[in-house]
Amino acid sequence: MDLNLKNPIIFFDLETTGINITTDRIVELSYLKIDLKGRETTKTMKINPTIPIPAESTAIHKITDEDVKDAPTFSEIAKNLAKDFEGCDLAGYNSNKFDIPLLVEEFLRVDVDMDMKKRKFIDVQVIFMKMEQRTLTAAYKFFCDKDLSNAHSAEADTLATYEVLKSQLDRYKNLKNDISALADFSSHNKNADFAGRIIFNKDKVEVFNFGKYKNVPVEEVLSKDPGYYGWMMKGDFPRYTKKVLTEIKLRAFQK
Repeated sequence: MDLNLKNPIIFFDLETTGINITTDRIVELSYLKIDLKGRETTKTMKINPTIPIPAESTAIHKITDEDVKDAPTFSEIAKNLAKDFEGCDLAGYNSNKFDIPLLVEEFLRVDVDMDMKKRKFIDVQVIFMKMEQRTLTAAYKFFCDKDLSNAHSAEADTLATYEVLKSQLDRYKNLKNDISALADFSSHNKNADFAGRIIFNKDKVEVFNFGKYKNVPVEEVLSKDPGYYGWMMKGDFPRYTKKVLTEIKLRAFQK
């Protein structure tokens, strides 16, 4: 089943130096862009992370320091990449928890602030886990009846994720072919930031989703414990989380 699109959509996958969205870097990025006429374009690029790639990461994606030593850095491709992604909804596999937060961190690190507020985010893994609870390789076999060769290659994973979503729409008749509906179904929480440190409660109020103030409104915490803001800004939190926190603080100050 083809996707019912209201905006162009980009399926993408990252290979990285590790799994810490705050400190790790992208070493390979691949994306598949589908426009409103159904035309598909793909692009894959190696990226110099400017830090060493740990051996345990290379063991997974097979990308070494030597492979990326002459590749462009993220700062060198960021503006063109943001332009390619402009106006597009985003989709991936485990993308809501990992790929999107890490990509946003990379953009913020080089002062390219991509506006993500009006985009829809579809996480094919969440749909799969809610329906069947499997890995991407198993998802590809289950939905597409194909073996996923070259798994943990960004390009192979990206193309497989796109095929899986289309097959999910064919298989599950109660799964609406609508990007907004798929984005809602892909989400465990309504996140205010991408890392899920701040979420919206049932009243659409931003609350903390961790620590001693879990489920407490952010504005309330900043009013009663102003030092908490400073602690978070100095702490090992994603840049986008800090940005959202600052926006909430400024909004409360202006009331």
